[in-house]
Amino acid sequence: MPPGNPFVSAVRVEGGPDVADRHIVENAEPGDLAITADIPLAAALVEGGVLVIDHRGDELTPENVGERLSIRNFMQGLRDTGVETGGPSAFGAREKRAFAGALDRVLTRRLRG
Repeated sequence: MPPGNPFVSAVRVEGGPDVADRHIVENAEPGDLAITADIPLAAALVEGGVLVIDHRGDELTPENVGERLSIRNFMQGLRDTGVETGGPSAFGAREKRAFAGALDRVLTRRLRG
């Protein structure tokens, strides 16, 4: 963690399924920014007015997070029945640029109000 940065903090929570996610959702405020690849967490945050982007630079919004959650749940159902669904595509320079661009856009929009 960057020392002395008032915008970054670390929190330790008890162990257990989704305990950290619940803590994040309960403590996030509208206008906060979250970066996560966890679609159920993103959906809960978006519902609370939190700005959310994933590590590949996709912004999750009230307009698209429901679809992403449905796809995630469908794919999880396939995996639960033993279907091999493959993994995510490679993460390279293009994805890093997309993330940096999305982060810049969201922060700029947030600063402008």
